[in-house]
Parts: sequence; structure tokens; C-alpha cells
Amino acid sequence: MTGTESAQAAAPKQSMSGAGKATIDVALRLGGLFAAIVVVAIIFIIINPNIANLNMAGSVLRSMSSVAIMALGLTLVIVVGEIDLSFGAIYGLAINALAVLWIVNGVPVYFAMPIAILIGALVGLFNGFLVTQLKIPSFIVTLGSYNLLYGVTLWVSNTATYNPAYPPPGKTVPQGELDFFVGLTQPIGPFRLSLEVIWMIGIAIVVGLLLHRSLFGFRLMAIGGNPTAAALARLPVRSYKVMAFVLCGVLAAIAGVLDFSFIQTSQPNTGLSATFPVFAAVIIGGASLSGGKGTVIGTLGGALLLAELQLGLSILSPGAHVQQIFLGAVTIGAVALDLFLTKLRKSRSA
Repeated sequence: MTGTESAQAAAPKQSMSGAGKATIDVALRLGGLFAAIVVVAIIFIIINPNIANLNMAGSVLRSMSSVAIMALGLTLVIVVGEIDLSFGAIYGLAINALAVLWIVNGVPVYFAMPIAILIGALVGLFNGFLVTQLKIPSFIVTLGSYNLLYGVTLWVSNTATYNPAYPPPGKTVPQGELDFFVGLTQPIGPFRLSLEVIWMIGIAIVVGLLLHRSLFGFRLMAIGGNPTAAALARLPVRSYKVMAFVLCGVLAAIAGVLDFSFIQTSQPNTGLSATFPVFAAVIIGGASLSGGKGTVIGTLGGALLLAELQLGLSILSPGAHVQQIFLGAVTIGAVALDLFLTKLRKSRSA
């Protein structure tokens, strides 16, 4: 066999070896994540055996739903190599816009809901335009959008709280519309599992197919993994980044609509505390801040772990400060792990 033939024969093996290492990295990260979920559950059950029931499991799934839906949108943005910090404000604006349109102005809920979701898409389009056309860093753009949208929410809602079951004086909400809206997240089955969990699963399947089984997802990964190579390959980098921001905005708005259906109360500051839990869920799930990496199953696992920690700690009642300490520590630890694994991969490929 000639030297050229030997090199050609060896090339596929090297390629397979690289793919195999990447697969092992993902498997180890996800394996560690789900092992942590099981260990945390066991620890909480040992401390308080009363929480070991299916109703509590349903509560954990319900509490992770809105975080997971927003985190799925953020995953798309991080995979393409950008950052979005405005999703919590989009979530809050969607809730309050829906409440004002429907409860105050009498727009039928069947039209008010799509308008609220459209607002999320328009905000994502705005963010994507500033990032791709004006070349403003996405961190700065979305941080500014976060504050801008909060101001708009205060203006739209007039800093008031709304409940469709108890509309303001002189306003009425048709009972059929109220039943339809509440029915979007009503409990079902013997364990009273909220339909919001079913919505989360359906959205996760759609995003999973989009990210892992479509040309769109393949190109998102390619753009985030190596933007220079993607540009040289003439991939529509700007269009794909804008689309990622739009989808992030849409999913944040959908999460807001579903939570409003479940809680049935809008507040002008709702969603502002979602930034760190959602961001932490994505990073804990294995998405890389450098772009090009992220999985739907990992994001769902990150959201589940956080929901498990928060609900378990709230039942044990060690104090609100403990939950915040845990959230901050887990987030920092996940980012540190991501940076360590990135450096390890670079050193192995060198």
C-alpha cells in the first residue's frame, strides 16, 4: 500500500475517533446530569419521606414547564453562538399584553393570545436585527431589551394586576373564553397533572426535531461552532441568527401565556426573576457558551434539576436565601465545568 493510500485509509478513522470523543463527552455530561437528578431526589426523600409521592412529582414537572419552554428557546440562541437575556421580560410583556387586550379592552382571547405570541416574535426580530445588522454584541442588545421591555410592560399594564375571573369594574370576561383559557393548563388524570406539562413535552419534541433532525439545526450548530467557516461556506449566518432570536421570543411568550392560564393572575414585574433559572438550566444541560453545542434532552434535564432543588428546598424551608445560594452556586459550577471541558477538548485535539 502506498503512502497516499495509507493516509486516505487513516483519515476516516481519525474522523470517526473525533466524532466518538464528542459523543462520549455528551454522554458523560448527560449521564452526570441525570445521576445528579436521581441523587438529589434520594437525598430529599431521606430527609423528608413524605415528599415521595406522584403528586409531588407532578408538582416538580409543572414548576419546570415554563422554565423549560423558555430554556429551549435560549438553547437555540446559545447554540448559534449568541446570548439572549431578554426572554424573562418578553415572558412578562406577553402576559400583561394578553391581560390588557383581553380583560381591559375586550379583545377575544382567541385573538389576544396570538397577538401576545406575535409580540414575542417581533421582539426577537428586533434583537436579531440589532445583533446581525448593526453588529452590536447580543449581550448588550438583549440586556437593553430586558430593561426596555420592562418599561413597556409597566406602561401597558399601568402597573396593575389583572385576573380574568375578577375583571375590573365595568369590564366583563365571557365565561366561555375564561373556560377555554383556563382549560389550556387544567389538571388531568388521577394525579392532577397540569396540561402545561403536555405542552412542554410537545414543544420539546418540535424543538428537538428542529435542532437535531433538520438542516436548520445542523446549520445552527455549524454557525455556532465555527462562524468563520460557516461564512466561507456561504451559509446564511445572519438569517439563522435572527431566526434563533425570533424562536426564543416566541417560546418565551408561549411560556408566559401558559403560566397566565395556570396562575390566572398577571403582575407587571412577572418574569423578571426568570433570567438566572432559565440560563442555568441551559448551561447545566450542557450547552456551550462558545456556541455549537446544546441538546434538548440536556436542557430539559437542567430545568428538571433546578425545579427539583427549588421545590425540595421550599418544602424543607431552610430559608429563601438558601435557594438563591444554590442557584448561584450551581450556575457558576456549570459554567466552570463547560470552560474546563472546552479546554480539555482543545488540548486533546491539539
